[in-house]
Amino acid sequence: MTTATAAPAGWLTAARATPATIQQWWVLTWRLIAPAVKTGEIATAILAPITFAASFYIPLNRVMTFSGTGFSSYAQFMAPIVILQAAAFTAISAAFRAATDMVSGLDRRFDAMPMHPLVPTAARMSANMFRMAVALVSALASVYFIGFRFQGPALHTLGFIGLAMLIGLAFCLGADVIGTVTKSPEATTQMLVLPPLILGMLSTGLAPAAQFPDWVEPFVRNQPVSQFAYGLRALGGDTLGNAGEVTWSLMLPPLLWAAAIIVVSAYFTVRLNTKRS
Repeated sequence: MTTATAAPAGWLTAARATPATIQQWWVLTWRLIAPAVKTGEIATAILAPITFAASFYIPLNRVMTFSGTGFSSYAQFMAPIVILQAAAFTAISAAFRAATDMVSGLDRRFDAMPMHPLVPTAARMSANMFRMAVALVSALASVYFIGFRFQGPALHTLGFIGLAMLIGLAFCLGADVIGTVTKSPEATTQMLVLPPLILGMLSTGLAPAAQFPDWVEPFVRNQPVSQFAYGLRALGGDTLGNAGEVTWSLMLPPLLWAAAIIVVSAYFTVRLNTKRS
């Protein structure tokens, strides 16, 4: 009688986990993108920047034009804050999705499958960046309508778009970690509404730093939202030449802030997912 040779345990594991990692990532990404049209997420990503642009520009245009921003128009000055608020709004949606996946037990089911532990997070981030791209297009169309124009060379325009997407990636990755940790969609959403609002108001997004009280001006000038606004303004340019020159000294702070958020968030993302596995 022939005795069956047992397959090594490692062979079974390798066979089960054989790799359609890219295909798994794509399927999970499509799972998030496809329903977004039906549920209204895409419509929200389009309408939110329009709302931000209108709510900032309509009440503040005359006031800030009278006070003076040093720019050719208030639309040229405030365009970055519309982009940043659109990124923050996308990040809130990212946190909500991460928390929903955790509380519904979906992440635990993924853990039991032959799948790299970071694939679900990568899929969520791909869907988040898709929504960020839609929001960015809507934001640019909105500020263009009220008077914003790219004044620099094409390379600066590409840099503007690239920096905006990098900021969106940083915000969404950080928000995904927060949503994963809190495991509560409602609490996560409420937790993330105030920081963008407070940092947005206490920044140079809506008014120059010199128009704030002396005691808060250093914070206003140096906090990340202001640094992101400085970088985007320099890349957007202005006919009066007051947007700032695109130099390493000006661009390094926003890039470092974005990189720091990404590195810290990536660390916790890997730790949370590998710990679960």
